[in-house]
Amino acid sequence: MKPTKTIHIALGSNKGNKLQYLQSAIDAIFVHIGAVKKISKVYKTPAFGFEGDDFYNACISVVTEFKPKKVLKELQAIEVELGRKSKTSKGYESREIDLDILFFEDEIIEEKTLILPHPQLQNRKFVLQPLLDVAKDFKHPILNKSIETLLAECNDSSVIEHVNIWLKNPKKSYTFNNYNYIAIEGNIGAGKTSLSNKISSDFNAKLILERFADNPFLPKFYKEPERYAFTLEMSFLADRYQQISDDLSQLDLFKDFMVSDYDVNKSLVFSKVTLPEDEFRLYRKLFYQVYKDIAKPDLYVYLYQNTERLQANIKKRGRNYEKDIKDDYLDKINSGYLEFLKSQPEMNVKIIDVSEKDFVKNRADYLWLLSEINDASVGSKQ
Repeated sequence: MKPTKTIHIALGSNKGNKLQYLQSAIDAIFVHIGAVKKISKVYKTPAFGFEGDDFYNACISVVTEFKPKKVLKELQAIEVELGRKSKTSKGYESREIDLDILFFEDEIIEEKTLILPHPQLQNRKFVLQPLLDVAKDFKHPILNKSIETLLAECNDSSVIEHVNIWLKNPKKSYTFNNYNYIAIEGNIGAGKTSLSNKISSDFNAKLILERFADNPFLPKFYKEPERYAFTLEMSFLADRYQQISDDLSQLDLFKDFMVSDYDVNKSLVFSKVTLPEDEFRLYRKLFYQVYKDIAKPDLYVYLYQNTERLQANIKKRGRNYEKDIKDDYLDKINSGYLEFLKSQPEMNVKIIDVSEKDFVKNRADYLWLLSEINDASVGSKQ
């Protein structure tokens, strides 16, 4: 998963349906740039530097994987998409929408096409007032002053008036937090950890990640599967029980729901593939004894990828002990999952084929996948 940064963007409009332009811009930013974390109140302010209608102004904080110049390019494209025309004069003028990057976390950039932090934000009350709503304690990386301090010291005497209208966060259209616990499952290399991380970050979920990387038997199993299969599966049985029981029992009042990159039933799927029949029967008895009281996920999402794509993903992440995984093994795991899911009619399952999607690198694919999951969420509640 790419590293993310929190950025702050100012929005303004003084032409046409100003509120709709602000909302459309926020919706487009969510689609093209990243998850919208916070939205300020809307403020009415007089035109600054020219004669014109009053502006509606707002600020938002956004989490993005993009670099500053990519964000700038996307914002300019959104402005054009919403009808903003090229300037007809050198000074300020009315516009349908105006989008400016104020902060890109604490980065300092001085280039011809982009200066960060925005060089004039400390002088403009119509920027500082809404920015205070979403970044009160954030410190200007050059001036080393909080937004609250900058607003108190600002010499701009413009009258700022709160408009009793609220902009909507686009992520609220997704209903994941209808659930307490969502499990993301899939074959080796399907992208379940990446997706769980992204959902956790974008939708304020408690993240539960499998601790497979710490298992000392996993590299040994890939070298000598027959010798280490039972030992490996038993170690996973114990570790998954300990982790999932601890994590599910510890409520986090500051999170909306839980998302995990595995479900404990994967132990049955993998053990059925890796163990001889007699050992599997013994293992299954132990499994049901251990997990009989463990909470089941409210929504189980299975990410299906074809074997060719799985191998490409496995190669890309470069784990040495996975380099010799055979196609036949991945095929058996996929079949094992699908067979298991068919035998669980009481589970709320959504199987999604992501073989032709790259939801890690392509935000459009990621949003498509969120919509597919969201459809399952909505449908199950009807």
